[in-house]
Amino acid sequence: MDKRESIFKLVTDERILILIVGIAILWRGVISSDETISFWESVCSGITLILMGWVIFGYLYSMCQKPTDWPVTSKIYQGIAVSLLVLNIYVAIYYGMRWFGILHEEVYMPLDFVFSDVRYLMLVLYYCAVLWTTRYLKGMRDKYRLLIKERPKRHDTTCMKRYVVWVIMHERTLTVIVVAAILWRIAISVDHTITFRESAISCVTLLILGWFLFGYICALSVKAKRKIELTRVIQGIAFGLMAINIYAIFYYGMSWYVLILGMGDVSGTYVPFDLIFRNIRYIMLVIFYCTAIVLSKFLDKAYTDYTVPINKSANLND
Repeated sequence: MDKRESIFKLVTDERILILIVGIAILWRGVISSDETISFWESVCSGITLILMGWVIFGYLYSMCQKPTDWPVTSKIYQGIAVSLLVLNIYVAIYYGMRWFGILHEEVYMPLDFVFSDVRYLMLVLYYCAVLWTTRYLKGMRDKYRLLIKERPKRHDTTCMKRYVVWVIMHERTLTVIVVAAILWRIAISVDHTITFRESAISCVTLLILGWFLFGYICALSVKAKRKIELTRVIQGIAFGLMAINIYAIFYYGMSWYVLILGMGDVSGTYVPFDLIFRNIRYIMLVIFYCTAIVLSKFLDKAYTDYTVPINKSANLND
């Protein structure tokens, strides 16, 4: 157990995570120096991301199954694991289509290597953010226990705001959002063409979901500043979310550059598999944001819970 704990602390250490990000930057800089990415270079990148993603997912899944004196921590583990699962599936689909040669162009062939570099680095940043988060989440699970299970409901001037947020973050609302995203992509993909207006609507939807959630989590981090472990967990999740938001912005920024300036047209016509992958990417990002919204509800519950440190005197008084 001591050896396992030592390995866990080593892997989640800030210096190791910074080193991983640095190596990822150097790796992508080297393989992109000739503005092309060979098959074996893609395989090395893909295996790295797949191993990182699924190993972290396995750890999170095992932790959410363990008993704890603060039950909401298991829900947080579960929420992070589901969000990670969505990205892992997306990564597997991307590299599967790339390796089998059925994905030809993502943004614009001469610039695809740039976008591939950004995606790789943002995913590495997200995985490292999750690793950093688990260090403090484990501290929450091991060091604290729930003292009371319910808090009295408060009726104040913020009641309407709380109700609106509750409706937006309700599971049924999120299900409607995912279904609407699927129907939207089917509708705009019938003619194998995505106009600038359709691309803009898709982008605005993702930006609203991603940055609204990022702002909400940052505000929660400020409120929870007296709970150090919880604050660090919230900050880690916010950082990972920011990485995915930057990835989405970079994709649509490059797409619009190609549509408006690079190709001199306001619409793009794609081969079927390229268009299918674009639809998969959009839907997976929407699902990721919706699962992250559910995760934010668990973070808010952890903030409102009344907890005390686990110690011998506390156990004797029970």
